[in-house]
Amino acid sequence: MTVRRDDKEPARYRPDLVIGREELFADARAQLARGGSVLLHGPAGIGKSTVLRALAAENAAATSRVLRCSATESESHLPFLALADLFGLVLDEVAPRLPVAQRTALESALTGRGESTLQRDGLALRLAVLSTLRALSAEGPVLVVADDLQWLDPASAELLGFAARRLGDSPVRMLCAVRTEDEEYDRHLRACPPDTLAVRLGPFSRTEVSALLDHRGYTTLSRSTVRDIHRTSGGNPLFALELGRALAESPTRPRPGEPLPVPTSLRALVLSRLEMLSDEARRTLLVASAGARPTLALLHAAGRDNAEAETAQATSLGLLITDPEDPALRFTHPLISAALYAEAPARERRAAHTALSTAASDPIERARHLALASTGPDPEVAARLAEAAGTSATAPSVAASLGLLAARHTPADSVPAPDERRLEAAEDAITAGEVDLARDIAREVLTRATVPAERVRAWMVVIEAAGQALGEVDAVFPQVLADAGDDPRLLALVHYQLAWREVVVNGDFAKSRQEAAHAAELAARAGDRRTELMALSFQSSTETLMGHPDAPATIRRALQEPQDPDVASHHNGAAMARFRWLLMSDQLPEARTAITALLREARRRGMVESEVHFSRLLADTELRFGHCGRALDLAGESLRLARDSGIGESASAMLASVAEASGGDVDRALALARESADHAEVDGDQLYLSLALAALGYAQLVSGNAQAAVHSLRRVRELEHGMGITDPARGRWQGDLAEALVRIGEPGEAQELINVTRVHALRLNRASVLAVLDRAEALVRAARGEHQAAIAQLTSAQERLAKLGYGLEEARAAFARARLRSRTPGPAGYDEAARLFRRCRALPWLRQVDEAVAAGPAEADPVPPATPAALDGLASMERQVAALVMEGATNREIAGRLFISVKTVEATLTRVYRKLGIRSRVDIVRLAAGRRAP
Repeated sequence: MTVRRDDKEPARYRPDLVIGREELFADARAQLARGGSVLLHGPAGIGKSTVLRALAAENAAATSRVLRCSATESESHLPFLALADLFGLVLDEVAPRLPVAQRTALESALTGRGESTLQRDGLALRLAVLSTLRALSAEGPVLVVADDLQWLDPASAELLGFAARRLGDSPVRMLCAVRTEDEEYDRHLRACPPDTLAVRLGPFSRTEVSALLDHRGYTTLSRSTVRDIHRTSGGNPLFALELGRALAESPTRPRPGEPLPVPTSLRALVLSRLEMLSDEARRTLLVASAGARPTLALLHAAGRDNAEAETAQATSLGLLITDPEDPALRFTHPLISAALYAEAPARERRAAHTALSTAASDPIERARHLALASTGPDPEVAARLAEAAGTSATAPSVAASLGLLAARHTPADSVPAPDERRLEAAEDAITAGEVDLARDIAREVLTRATVPAERVRAWMVVIEAAGQALGEVDAVFPQVLADAGDDPRLLALVHYQLAWREVVVNGDFAKSRQEAAHAAELAARAGDRRTELMALSFQSSTETLMGHPDAPATIRRALQEPQDPDVASHHNGAAMARFRWLLMSDQLPEARTAITALLREARRRGMVESEVHFSRLLADTELRFGHCGRALDLAGESLRLARDSGIGESASAMLASVAEASGGDVDRALALARESADHAEVDGDQLYLSLALAALGYAQLVSGNAQAAVHSLRRVRELEHGMGITDPARGRWQGDLAEALVRIGEPGEAQELINVTRVHALRLNRASVLAVLDRAEALVRAARGEHQAAIAQLTSAQERLAKLGYGLEEARAAFARARLRSRTPGPAGYDEAARLFRRCRALPWLRQVDEAVAAGPAEADPVPPATPAALDGLASMERQVAALVMEGATNREIAGRLFISVKTVEATLTRVYRKLGIRSRVDIVRLAAGRRAP
């Protein structure tokens, strides 16, 4: 859907404002570009008119004439009205070119001065419309834009259809939109040319609804509210905007468990058919709208004795959908249920909930209905709700809603107090991924809480809700430390969060490890096993990434009994730390088993944030196996969930980028990596910024932009060095940087990187990293002319990677070996690499194989076109740089010796390559050798 940011903006196509319609927009654009016509169709409010206007504006520049009409229901009985809209302004121009009979019939129809009808002047009018379109198209392409085709008067529809079927090769395109609910759109195609492309506009996803509301300025709505808007609107953009406007303007939010308030504009739109229901049938539907999953049995239990007949009447009016295979009753649109509930008087709503509080079979549902039937504090109701919330541990979103209801009904002097129940609800909301709701609850509690334990607990929710953007809550830490005082249990909570702050905001793993260890010690002293386990798990993770020798021992401590079930399945828990260790230690089957079990448990328990991260990490594991298709699916699932919940977006976009670059669309990979890096930069998250840049560098390498890859990956090297990360298995970017350096003619720097990384990989026994480094070193050797040694090293690296189970890395080694061994045209030398990439479904890499085959042996062994004498034609600085390259100096060494920056060296080398018509530092050495030869 195209959204205008400002009503005062000029009416032109804005591609950056197309939300959720990219694919169908591209299809429609392509159809119009090749001279075809398009019919947009879908239900009311789905965005047909806005898409139609955007397409029309985009095509206006390539069209000599745009004819427009927009019909309305109230005017659909007026004959020839649409025809008058289309041709009224061109009649005087075209009329002289029409035969007399056609001109007379057309003028009579358009002006109303005669008694023209289809019955009397049918043939003349039909031919006149056809002749008019042909006459206009003789001067250039014509675009006919017709909105709301369903209200087109029958005469105009018939005439347009006649002409459309006979235009042939005339450059006339039609762009139409028609409202369709359940009926077929085919009959409307009769008014369009035979080759018309029918494009159906479907509902928006939750992410698209969120983007639409943001564009319209409704940015204060919480994600949980946006989720409710999406559910109630059914993804219809018009309905979503109206609901968003009503909620943004409302001073109060609906009670937990209640449907959203529906504005009058939408009630009138969806409730007109309710007037045909009897009063009793309407009450029955109200009970159905209040129920979570209404059935005829539930309605009977709630006292609706004639439920069968009353729901049958509603079904005949198109309000309900019934399925013989499913006992549940469904409203044809969620908005009907919400509007019906909003329209009912408060006493009738309470009566419906009272009936359902005894009729529902689920105790949680009974408690919810009891609360909604009650007004004011009630200890008994509060106790039942709190008990129901406790039994909803595997559905934290439900538990949060019930907890808020319990707090609402809890008397001020009760134990537990209302704010304690609110904080429990906030913690459940965090688990459920409803971070905005959790933050709002905690901030509200902080306005009145005086007890240190309550205040610290509320601050923990605020910090947790910040996610990776811990820099945004930096000012909180002095306050929460003051609130904690000298209580070891409260201090343990604070120092655990400080451990996260050190690594995310400051990028200091050593300080982070100290804070985590201190938190674990404080928690153990206070007898807080949960916080102790979380702190030990985080300590072990930092030690793993640092390559610290204590990491295995700390993991064992974190896995000791007694365990806490919440920590055991948490994305920062001990099981997660163990998974990370397995993955980095090349134990891929064990790592996959561990992360699969964690993902299953997170889904069972409704732990949204953990599910986001576990889906991503399972995708990462599958990528290492070389299962690119499976990884793409999992990474996409993680990214969709992250965007819907607002949790882990940077991390999920990063992994989705790697998956796309390996097995999908490289352009999308580049966009996702930049999105991830932008998120991390905004959040001040050093931890994920390095991973995002590593993903960007990999995508740039796959896309063929080695220079850009070097720039990105050099920055990763600087970030990880500053953070104290020494384990090369963490980001696995070193081999990519070395390969990119060789491609841009920097084998010396590549070898230096390989040597440094190999020391750490040997110390930590990172076998797969060592194999990848050997693959990269083989490329360095090949750049220096050591082809046989390079091929032998690649063969060894490929065999080791295959044995370890790294399918994609194995295929990359085979590809590099094929490039070195290929000396004759033809694909035979690349068969093994192609087979391995196909097995991985690594489509971008397969395309590289195709390009290498097409390029032939010259691509694999380039020969500089320049002559040795060309070196003498370089400028002074260029000759100095070239001379140092011949000595084997790296760019950094050249910069130091010439007292210039590394960037100046890179720019100078780029000019040298361009002037000499060469591609790398090796070619400079070859030219120099040719000049010295006798």
